[in-house]
Amino acid sequence: MIEFLTLTGVALLVFVVAALVQAVTGFGSVLAAVPGLLLVTDPARAVVAATAVSLVLTAGIALRERAYVDRRDSLLLTLTGIIGMPVGLVLLTVADERLLTAGIAVVMLVLVLLMALMPKVGRRGLPVAGIVSGGLLTSTGMNGPPLVMVLIDREPRRYRATLQAVFAGQDLVAVAAFLVLGHVDVEVLLLVVGGVAGLPVGWRLGDALFHRVPRERLRPLVIGTLVVSAAVVLVNSVV
Repeated sequence: MIEFLTLTGVALLVFVVAALVQAVTGFGSVLAAVPGLLLVTDPARAVVAATAVSLVLTAGIALRERAYVDRRDSLLLTLTGIIGMPVGLVLLTVADERLLTAGIAVVMLVLVLLMALMPKVGRRGLPVAGIVSGGLLTSTGMNGPPLVMVLIDREPRRYRATLQAVFAGQDLVAVAAFLVLGHVDVEVLLLVVGGVAGLPVGWRLGDALFHRVPRERLRPLVIGTLVVSAAVVLVNSVV
């Protein structure tokens, strides 16, 4: 009983914050959640649980805001993401955890630099972003940065809704793969139950903030979030 309350309680609090971050910036729930989940579980279980909770969150929001989803681009990003997922699954199983984490931080910082230098990537960058995001999803759960890079120049609600639709599609495939490969156990399920319970409060708080952010400030806010996230990931890889 104590373990049940600890796992679900920590997950609930973690995903209140994670859902708030996702609502404001369009991404980042897993980036925000995994460090908190590591207080009560190991990295692999944290990634699996965070991805499963993300599926519930993003699928619900994509359905609710489907009028703003760019269906063609979301489908392209989802399908190309599936191509990159097997590589991520292999890395999750065999790669050195510290080297993998450090590499992810470097990739994130490179993406931030590209976002700053290239205000508009265009549709030509969608397939590459999809493949990279798929690999990142199944290895770390952090598939947001490359997707943000190719969608950030859109109208805020369209940007956020399309991003949630892509996350939902990729998360669904990733969770299915985790199930087939035996990465889901009782501990993961307890974390998911607690995490899902925290989503409504976090999203409502974040959504209220999202509608107060002027369009011209969304891009700097997203870039700032990516920089902070990359720094946290890099520090965790060397501590």
